Amino acid sequence: MSKGLKIGLGILGVVIVLIIMLVSWATGKYNAFVGLNEGVKGSWSQVENVYQRRSDLIPNLVATVKGVANFEKETYTAVTEARAKVGQMKIDAAQLDDPEAFAKFQRAQDGLSGALQRLLVVSENYPQLKANENFLQLQAQLEGSENRITVERQKFNTVVQNYNTAIKKFPGVIVANFGGFREKAYFQASEGADQTPKVEF
Repeated sequence: MSKGLKIGLGILGVVIVLIIMLVSWATGKYNAFVGLNEGVKGSWSQVENVYQRRSDLIPNLVATVKGVANFEKETYTAVTEARAKVGQMKIDAAQLDDPEAFAKFQRAQDGLSGALQRLLVVSENYPQLKANENFLQLQAQLEGSENRITVERQKFNTVVQNYNTAIKKFPGVIVANFGGFREKAYFQASEGADQTPKVEF
């Protein structure tokens, strides 16, 4: 075997080893991104579960409030309409990288939260409602749901941050771009959350 052929085979061997290493690295990165993406989807499922739990409580809450004479009709109507909007604004895990769809979903959910908050504030003016055992149980369940929503949204944002960071880091960003992994949206603070509420006596 000639010296030139030996050198050629040596170079070919090195190139093959480098290609195998590169493919192995790219496969590992791709699989890691798939795992992170599935983590985002799993976390999103939990967010949907807690929103659904809250939504399921609303008809009973509204029915209880309607039973109180002279309760402001526009208050529980606003809750019913906000719940209907939320029902029409669905987003699935495949749309989490669409910031516009995600923002619409969040606005609808924030609108429902605001309507429920107004209903609970107005209910303070009705002693017979505050004494109603069914209302008190529903109120406690609703508060529990709101707490769960906050926790799951925070967890979701953490999982999304890990995913977004991983797909943007070099050199993994190359695999992410080829693999079609796109940045996911975060939950943002509700509009007006940065303002101190006015307390009037």
